[in-house]
Amino acid sequence: MVGEEVVPMDDKAKRMRDLLSSFYSPDPSISNNTSKHASLDDINSTSFDPDQYMNILAHKSNLEGLLQRHVEMAAEIKNLDTDLQMLVYENYNKFISATDTIKRMKSNISGMETNMEQLLEKIMSVQSRSDSVNTSLFDKREHIEKLHRTCNLLRKVQFIYDLPDRLSKCIKSEAYADAVRFYIGAMPIFKAYGDSSFRDCKQASEEAIAVVVKNLQGKLFSDSESIQVRADAAVLLKQLDFPVNNLKAKLFEKLEQSITDIRLNPEEINNPSGDRSTHEAAIHEFVEAVCAFRVIFPDSEEQLVKVAEDLVTKNFVIAEEYVKTRISPEDLLGVLRVIWNDVLLIDEVLQEAALSNHSLEAAKVVVTSFVRSAFFHLLQDISDSLLQILKKEGAEQCTLDVVLDASTKAVLQGGLNVLLDFRKILDDDSGILVRLRELIIDWVQEGLQEFFRQLEDQFLLFSGRNHSSIQVHGLAEGTQGDKAFAGLVLVLAQLSAFIEQTVIPKVTEEIAASFSGGSVRGYESGPAFVPGEICRKFRSAGEKFLHLYINMRNQRVSLLLKKRFTTPNWVKHKEPREVHMFVDLFLQELEIIVNEVKQILPQGRRKHHRTDSNGSSASSRSNPLREEKLVRSNTQRARSQLLETHLAKLFKQKVEIFTKVEYTQESVVTTLVKLGLKSFQEFVRLQTFNRSGFQQIQLDIQFVRIPLREIVEDEAAIDFLLDEVIVATAERCLDPIPLEPPILDKLIRAKLAKTEEQNTISS
Repeated sequence: MVGEEVVPMDDKAKRMRDLLSSFYSPDPSISNNTSKHASLDDINSTSFDPDQYMNILAHKSNLEGLLQRHVEMAAEIKNLDTDLQMLVYENYNKFISATDTIKRMKSNISGMETNMEQLLEKIMSVQSRSDSVNTSLFDKREHIEKLHRTCNLLRKVQFIYDLPDRLSKCIKSEAYADAVRFYIGAMPIFKAYGDSSFRDCKQASEEAIAVVVKNLQGKLFSDSESIQVRADAAVLLKQLDFPVNNLKAKLFEKLEQSITDIRLNPEEINNPSGDRSTHEAAIHEFVEAVCAFRVIFPDSEEQLVKVAEDLVTKNFVIAEEYVKTRISPEDLLGVLRVIWNDVLLIDEVLQEAALSNHSLEAAKVVVTSFVRSAFFHLLQDISDSLLQILKKEGAEQCTLDVVLDASTKAVLQGGLNVLLDFRKILDDDSGILVRLRELIIDWVQEGLQEFFRQLEDQFLLFSGRNHSSIQVHGLAEGTQGDKAFAGLVLVLAQLSAFIEQTVIPKVTEEIAASFSGGSVRGYESGPAFVPGEICRKFRSAGEKFLHLYINMRNQRVSLLLKKRFTTPNWVKHKEPREVHMFVDLFLQELEIIVNEVKQILPQGRRKHHRTDSNGSSASSRSNPLREEKLVRSNTQRARSQLLETHLAKLFKQKVEIFTKVEYTQESVVTTLVKLGLKSFQEFVRLQTFNRSGFQQIQLDIQFVRIPLREIVEDEAAIDFLLDEVIVATAERCLDPIPLEPPILDKLIRAKLAKTEEQNTISS
């Protein structure tokens, strides 16, 4: 206090200011360092000199600047006074609160000192009484403790004397664990006094324990005993210091043999009424045996890992064979859950095996096998639905529309059902399947791409040019076989178009919705499922099948034409009496074709429809050879008519004969009729006709004109080709005199009446 009184007032004010500044400054060290190096005109510096500041300010500023600085300093002083006042008020409130707290503390502890003194007196009283009690009971306590030690010693001596009898009872009851525990407990006494006081007891006990060792060895090597019992026997032998390491090889051999009894039974697992307890008990027994072996043979981890891997591998091999059959995804999930639970149980006691990683590789094989098996069975279902056409005679043969409907359902609904099954596997929350999610997506997409490739190959196999597929499936050769085979090819054509236009878009939508992702393949490999490529393949395959069907049916028509033109001698042909039976066969063949395409292909639009053909007379007038009455029989006039016909063809409007074949009934039938008539024309050009032969061809062509118009879409082209046949026949005729229209109409009406009569009789 004396030192502070001598400090001048100015210095005290500076020190208070520095204290306040250091209290409110963020970093006092920075503030102090800054103040030391501040300039002389810094008013906030601790080394501020008012006189020097005024001299500098008066030297640097004019009167207006001094007045302005005066106003600024007055405002700053006012602000500082206000801040100081607020600081004082705040500190004053804190001082008042601290004072009140101190007062409360004083009032609360005012009577505590008296209570503490009373407590101390009571503690001292209790301690003195406790000391007096301990002193009075000390001798008795010592005597009691001595008697207790003597009693324990006598109990131990009694236990030693009773040990041979105890061991005999344990042997009779096969309580070998108790026998070993009793004998080990008596070993310290036998080591200390076994050669003197307890010699007889030691000898009897050793004889009894020898029997125990012999019985334990018997259990250890008994095939009828469980793994756990044998492991317990080994543990007891090891506690008796028996050299069990010599038995390690035999024990592991038996352990390896025991895993053959742990056999996974998928049918029993997936059977709701099946009993899984047998498998679960066997796995728990194996786990307990592994625990026991780790205790008996601490260095046996490598062998135990191998045994565990063999067990898990065996179960996955069984699962792989199981998924090759037709199973549901629930069946697969049930088997995988059982195997995964087994793996988790073994991993708990044998972490070194890392069976979860080992199982992951084996599970990949099982799941990929399931994916391949599912697509294989789908391909088999589609093939079976198609091969219904190829049943032998005598069996119930399906119509083409039924086969097509069954095949489209097998492809579309079957494919979507397979993807739904894969989705169930993908949504399963089993640990092993969650880790395979991306791989499963890749496998499904790759499998789908491969499935459609194999489906295309199967279609090509069924449409073999040499009918090898028919012979493989045992279909009899001949007319029935050719008919069935051609129908199959037509079904394949329409089914290929259906796959391209309907199946692939729906499958692509399902893939995008449920199987997007799968980054395991890598971007350089590209997507596993390429719908555009599949569409191109089936579009091309459908066109090939459609042309193959047309070629097959055209070959049948060509065979009829060949027989028609190679059998008679056209130079010596007799006068025509009726329409030749070849026309009936030709129309029957066309009727078969029309019935087939009506069952499979949709209707198209007709073009070049002509309404002026209302009978055979009108038809005969439409022929350029019959534009005027052919009443003269002069050969020269007939030849001049033929020349006129050729000249008329030059000025005739060009007719497009062969166009692109479309997936419609009319397009296919029209193409086949055009090809047949073109073949007709080529066969005509290879023959030489007399007048009667020419007239027979004229009659046949005129008769088929109206039926052909009813089934084709391009009547103009058909009329043109029919006229071409007549012209070609006239060119190859020695005396091309046509039939007169009345005779032509009479023969046609007679044929129509005969045909109607036959139809009435047959119906």
